[in-house]
Amino acid sequence: METGSPENTGTAAEDRSAAEPAWRGLPPGLLRMRRLLLVVWLGLLTIGLGLLLGLLAGPAWAAFAVLPPALMAWGWVMLGRNWRSWRYAERADDLLISRGVLWREETIVPYGRMQLVEVTSGPVERHFGLASVQLHTAAAATDAAIPGLDPAEAERLRDRLTELGEARSAGL
Repeated sequence: METGSPENTGTAAEDRSAAEPAWRGLPPGLLRMRRLLLVVWLGLLTIGLGLLLGLLAGPAWAAFAVLPPALMAWGWVMLGRNWRSWRYAERADDLLISRGVLWREETIVPYGRMQLVEVTSGPVERHFGLASVQLHTAAAATDAAIPGLDPAEAERLRDRLTELGEARSAGL
């Protein structure tokens, strides 16, 4: 051991937690919106398939109309798992975006590489009070998005990322 060097008195777990970024999840409104869209579209498909098969092929074939509700049950669970997997963290030099259930994907976007940060909100998102943040960089492969944020949080994040991006790119 070197003389005069400070000793590490903390445990490895404490060191990791100190370096761990503060992750934020997506708001529950995004999950509600996606589940409602799932129920509406698969509900319409169930009714249409049942009527079509019942009229054209006979009542026995109309039993195949139970497939969309089975897909709906499976999709309900999968949407919840997917929603829980999304998170993002702002660090000193970059933005982290993590997502995925089976295949985890973590995107790191350095603030100095950001060229454009935009907030978008389609009609369904606006109805549910949601907005998405889209990040554009020089390399198209590193473009990233954070869906389903509260509009105030999306605007705050856009302003902060734009400010940090301008400050970091000014030093280049």
